Amino acid sequence: MQEGVFVGGAGEGYAEKQFLPLGYANRHGLIAGATGTGKTVTLQILAEGFSAAGVPVVLSDVKGDLSGLAAPGSVDHKLHGAFAERARRIGFDDYAYAGFPVTFWDLFGVQGHPVRTTVAEMGPLLLSRLLDLTEAQEGVLNVAFRVADEEGLPLLDLKDLQALLVWVGETREALSLRYGNVAVQTVGAILRRLLVLETEGAADFFGEPALELGDLMRTAPDGRGQVNVIAADRLMAAPRLYATFLLWLLSELFEELPEVGDPEKPRLVFFFDEAHLLFDDAPRALIDKVEQVARLIRSKGVGVYFVTQNPDDVPQDILAQLGNRVQHALRAFTARDQKALRMAAETYRTNPAFDTEAAIREVGTGEAVTSFLERKGAPGMVQRTLVRPPSSRLGPLPPEERARLLAASELAAKYAAALDRVSAHEILAERAAAAARAAEAAAPEEDPAPEGRRAGGGRRYSGPRSGGGASPAPREDGGLGAALAQALVKELSGTTGRRIVRGVLGGLFRGR
Repeated sequence: MQEGVFVGGAGEGYAEKQFLPLGYANRHGLIAGATGTGKTVTLQILAEGFSAAGVPVVLSDVKGDLSGLAAPGSVDHKLHGAFAERARRIGFDDYAYAGFPVTFWDLFGVQGHPVRTTVAEMGPLLLSRLLDLTEAQEGVLNVAFRVADEEGLPLLDLKDLQALLVWVGETREALSLRYGNVAVQTVGAILRRLLVLETEGAADFFGEPALELGDLMRTAPDGRGQVNVIAADRLMAAPRLYATFLLWLLSELFEELPEVGDPEKPRLVFFFDEAHLLFDDAPRALIDKVEQVARLIRSKGVGVYFVTQNPDDVPQDILAQLGNRVQHALRAFTARDQKALRMAAETYRTNPAFDTEAAIREVGTGEAVTSFLERKGAPGMVQRTLVRPPSSRLGPLPPEERARLLAASELAAKYAAALDRVSAHEILAERAAAAARAAEAAAPEEDPAPEGRRAGGGRRYSGPRSGGGASPAPREDGGLGAALAQALVKELSGTTGRRIVRGVLGGLFRGR
């Protein structure tokens, strides 16, 4: 068997070493098992093995335990004796404690470097998934993205999208003629969802500097792959954001990385913990996208490993693509559990030495039923495997130790401070202010009423004269820009006009 990442010992007395071959590690994999059966430790030792082989790793740390990868284990740990005995039993002769090069990330910027992306990079499909929009609401969001592209309105953060949607709502008549019905109620529903997202703290995820994928694919000076640990304990409170973030990251890799075929070792390996959250209540179109990316991204040299309690948490079309498997114990108390256990056993190549279904039910903590791809990508015979002990620390790092590693990271200066460039929010504010000035200048010729008053009794807008960024006035080319500008000036002539100006300036969202 081709050597690769050492997983443990198998066979009689567990003397036969089991390896996950590096040449087939980009064929994806599955780590499954009930709570408390050892999935997290298996994830940890696979991350160690890939890093030692020079393969960068990205993993989500749901419970905070995986931060221990950054520090070596200790002879003072209560399990030191058990680890040493297991290493001896499986022939792990060069077993030694060691820490690994770790970079910490956090969408909320608390336990790691901030992870950001722009609204434009997220795109309407994943954003609709994140906001749980209806089909009609997703259609309006697509219209907003299309208009932003045609009008040169960069969508970087949530305030850009909020300002754009207010503008879309105010100019809906002109937009509806070209793109179909744009209902103000639909725009309002999307804005309410954005407010909820902002309240949950997700606003920090959108903005700049955006994450550069190359920073996830680095190697340490000693040649080991960087282990990127994404803090997900707080993120789990917003499961839709967690799932959308991971899908976005996978999609970005798929779109940006060049084809490399089947390399000698992967360029990057992903571990998605709590994988069922990627698929719970997901629309069919989104599952199809995940399936497509999983099928094709292996040719980019990226391996994807799903970590979940039960194999049937993963859709069958995706499960069929997971060639490397580590199955910890499954409980079978109910009829549904028994069916899931039977189906899990049927996906393995039979070993005449034991009954696979019984083995999956009986394996103890730290033991698993494994199957890894062999020569020409054929599935290996199922084996009952004693998983090797970890070399890094078992359990989380103390906060002060984690803080020291963060401060010493070469990426700290790059991602710590958020940027706020001129974008849709500022450009629309400038356009609205320019339109308001134009309406004010034209008013005396049309209405000889006293200064500051209209014939109908309404007061003209007298707010700020300029926005936050330089931008050309609305285009006057007779196209969509002119139509939208005319509609905007018309709306600005009344109370609604004052409301949109306040909206794009931020008052509609923060000052009321």
